[in-house]
Amino acid sequence: MISKDVARKVLKVYEDAWVNQDPEKILTIFTKDAIYQERAFEKPFIGHKQIKQYWQSKVVEEQSDIKFKLLHFWIDNNVVLAEWDASFYSNIEKARIHIIEVAILEFKGDKIKSLKEYWHSKKL
Repeated sequence: MISKDVARKVLKVYEDAWVNQDPEKILTIFTKDAIYQERAFEKPFIGHKQIKQYWQSKVVEEQSDIKFKLLHFWIDNNVVLAEWDASFYSNIEKARIHIIEVAILEFKGDKIKSLKEYWHSKKL
């Protein structure tokens, strides 16, 4: 079972990696063979190489001025369900985007082995 301290620490690293646009830092909370599912009906990113490429293109190149606030998280054995509120400037859409997200994080030890994102966004 994941402890609240481990869950809080991992979510803080996720926040820091996103806000600071750091693809190297995000890898520190994922297992080497982790699965990152950004959209339910699209192919997931598998392993550190693909996750890093995704973060480089999506977070580093397409976003700026990122804000993040963890709202809640719940734990059930090795699964963490987290809800957050975030916003960023989209370099692609040339607009500020507000996003509310729920993520399901399945852990192996103290690292994420699977992350599934479910979110809605709107232009501000």
